[in-house]
Amino acid sequence: MAYQISQTVGPVLFLDSVSEARMHLAALFITSGEIPAPVVVDWREEQPQSIATYDTATVWRVRFSLPADAASSYVWNGETYPVAGDLSGDLRMGYVSCNGEEIGDMEREGSERNAMWARLREQHCTRPLSLLLHGGDQVYADEVSNGHPLSEGWPDDIPKDPSRADLADLSHHLRERFMARYAALYAAPEFAWLAARVPSLMQWDDHDICDGWGSLKRSRTYSPVGQTLFAAAREAFLVFQHATSEGDLPSRFADPKGQHLGWTINTPSLRIIAPDLRGERTRRQVMGEGGWTMMDAEASRDAEGHTFLMSSVPLLGPRLSILEAIMVAIPSMQKYEDDLRDQWQSRAHRDEWRRMLRLVRDMALREGHDITALSGEIHLATRATMDLGQGLELNQLVASGVAHRAPPEAWARTLGALSWLGENPLPEHPIRIAPLPGQSCRYTAERNYLLIERESGQWQARWDLETSGLTPRLQL
Repeated sequence: MAYQISQTVGPVLFLDSVSEARMHLAALFITSGEIPAPVVVDWREEQPQSIATYDTATVWRVRFSLPADAASSYVWNGETYPVAGDLSGDLRMGYVSCNGEEIGDMEREGSERNAMWARLREQHCTRPLSLLLHGGDQVYADEVSNGHPLSEGWPDDIPKDPSRADLADLSHHLRERFMARYAALYAAPEFAWLAARVPSLMQWDDHDICDGWGSLKRSRTYSPVGQTLFAAAREAFLVFQHATSEGDLPSRFADPKGQHLGWTINTPSLRIIAPDLRGERTRRQVMGEGGWTMMDAEASRDAEGHTFLMSSVPLLGPRLSILEAIMVAIPSMQKYEDDLRDQWQSRAHRDEWRRMLRLVRDMALREGHDITALSGEIHLATRATMDLGQGLELNQLVASGVAHRAPPEAWARTLGALSWLGENPLPEHPIRIAPLPGQSCRYTAERNYLLIERESGQWQARWDLETSGLTPRLQL
């Protein structure tokens, strides 16, 4: 049965770029076909443009700009939406990840599912957020392959040589189901209220495509069914997470052709880097040539102030290679190998991991510049540091997940025990996993999100934990 849009979904704000003291924004709308009202800024009407059509829905975008050095507002459908857009002085950002679950996410009761979104909305009312960073798994698309004969058995049982007509039918099936999931998520009142007032920046991870994308066997991902799934997920990622389409990427993307989907936001004192850790991923690489070209360019660029590097899977972590070896050796546990291969710490990615750590180290050691890594993906909250020498260290903050329920405490304790072994892929720069401020365990098994604040030029962070509440501030 086709998903029905009962009322307009949106506006959902996205930050396209920052230039000449202006925030260039895109507002996303989903309707059952009717054209949404224009966005009004300074008495000027900006008209919607259709960017995607579906059986029962049309997706629209309105591009406009607001000041990047002062609070402002826009008007839509008679309502005024304030935007705390000052990126030049004191500001506050939110960081979230893992907005869903693998099974039955569409059937969850809304107030339970979105409880942390409601908390983040309250935080915005207390002190407005200027930006909302989404670190991966904004949508859990694992079930979109259900209900079609070509993909019902994905990834274990798929046809080798389906017809073009059947693949076209699969593509249609997947497009419609991706749209339905995004529309339902964006219509949730807790999210919708916040997303209309705080510009979002999004980076994808595996569940935005399917569980373990890129770490699955090549015979799956490069099959006709696998490539059809990836194409549908990529289109949905552009449309619903960036309010754009093929050939029309905002200027923050490093590759206008979209061979990889990494992007950077630059202001005079703040840089946000989000490499694409999924679009070029294989079982033997995390990033391809395009992604590394982007990261090499950013590492060589002079930047003042603070850089936040978004790594959808944690850049600093415990010695998972031991757990990976155990799982490979035990047949009953081999089904979990893909989960560990997803990580930077996997034996398959160790050289690439060292390359990234050296890049980040060199960026951090530049005079007058600081860098912090932001990660999600593991459904736990934690932090880590890497000793950079010269009395400096790299901080990594992990916040996950905003909607995914926490795993058992036993898993948090297992990771905590592994972290005691230490990890030093760069021998002169040891990595240490540390508890959150105010917590005794190294991993906290509670739903959570992160607040990142700049006050008088100084950056600090704190987690909001579902049961424990706000942590003390961590100076960055």
